[in-house]
Amino acid sequence: MRGVADDLVIRRAVGDDLEAVARLAGALVRMHHATDPARFLLVDKVEEGYAGWFSRELKRGKAVILVACVGPEIVGYGYGTIEERDWNLLLDAHGALHDVFVAEEARRAGVGKALIEELVRALEALGAPRVVLSTMVGNETAQQLFQDCGFRPTMLEMTRNRP
Repeated sequence: MRGVADDLVIRRAVGDDLEAVARLAGALVRMHHATDPARFLLVDKVEEGYAGWFSRELKRGKAVILVACVGPEIVGYGYGTIEERDWNLLLDAHGALHDVFVAEEARRAGVGKALIEELVRALEALGAPRVVLSTMVGNETAQQLFQDCGFRPTMLEMTRNRP
């Protein structure tokens, strides 16, 4: 997708965006599930589930859903929330960057970085003193992007399934 950076607009999602955002979220779920089906869930009608979830999150003051648009087309989204102190994670109040996903045809054009930077700004504007995220161990491309945006590794999740 040539010229993405020139035509890219990052904005808050609205209700009319949810079908496209849910499609992208479904692709994110399928990517994770394909990598490790014992860890990452894949439910029937995942897009419908995400559309319902995001419609509720749009109304919540501590949630941010952004879309990346090139012209009228939504090519990516980002989702984050403000979280309170979590004693289980030993983590004080923070912004949580939950999802960043860019459609394959728009990758490597600065869309992901723009989404991350704007999501961090939005979470900080809501009072986040830090922003925390998780990424798949094997997704080195995403890890490099997050590091390029100022994130550093702090934890490694490990999973054990029942034999």
